[in-house]
Amino acid sequence: MAQDLRTRIKAGELLIGTFIKTPAPHNVEILGHAGLDFAVIDQEHAPIDISQMDMMALASRAAGLPLLSRRWGSDTDWIAPLLDLGLSGVMVPHVMDQEAAEAVCDAVKFSRRKRGLSPSPRAGNYGGMSIPEYQSASDAASVVMVQIEDAGALDHLDAIAAIDDVDMLFIGPADLSQSMGTGMPSAELDNAIMRIVEAGKRARKAIGLFVGDANQIPSWHAKGVTLFVCGSDQSMLRKSATALMPAGLSS
Repeated sequence: MAQDLRTRIKAGELLIGTFIKTPAPHNVEILGHAGLDFAVIDQEHAPIDISQMDMMALASRAAGLPLLSRRWGSDTDWIAPLLDLGLSGVMVPHVMDQEAAEAVCDAVKFSRRKRGLSPSPRAGNYGGMSIPEYQSASDAASVVMVQIEDAGALDHLDAIAAIDDVDMLFIGPADLSQSMGTGMPSAELDNAIMRIVEAGKRARKAIGLFVGDANQIPSWHAKGVTLFVCGSDQSMLRKSATALMPAGLSS
């Protein structure tokens, strides 16, 4: 039996996925058949609602592709409904400090006694699992990724990483560079990324990073990053379509 995504993250495996910005279950299915380790539905920067998420979650199970989601806002009430659909976890943007990270964990883990409980959705096999079985299975497999993408969060890295239920510090380099007022790429940004990597190492927590080009993966992997979100379904489509056109005719 294949290991779940959370187990693979904790084992330090090199994992590669992408963002999905198109509300289409077909894209989820295609990327699963392509062999990606996971994908993240980008509800933060794309117009994808919960009914569309439902069909994409169904496709993820059919294709064997672990699926997470991220979306905007400081509230956490969006998290449990997506986990009920059968998603493997969440990536939460702009986590600034320990308090914010704890709130994310409260929304994900039944053991914290704050997440609404019902085994009736897809994640509970439509009532086919007992409540204790569902609680245990969900808590064991649900992935908590908190995004570090603000200059202010850099002073709280150790406190965030120390939380047991946080599985990964995921670095958003574009927003982080904007918050720091630095270029992307730049030495200042690279130094900040390494601060996050080192905090993860101290706490034995995995580090993830967004990259726009797969060629960036080997060097960052050598520095301690183990999970990469590379581009998106839309960027892959655009790049492939552009490559079809002779030079000078694609503009």
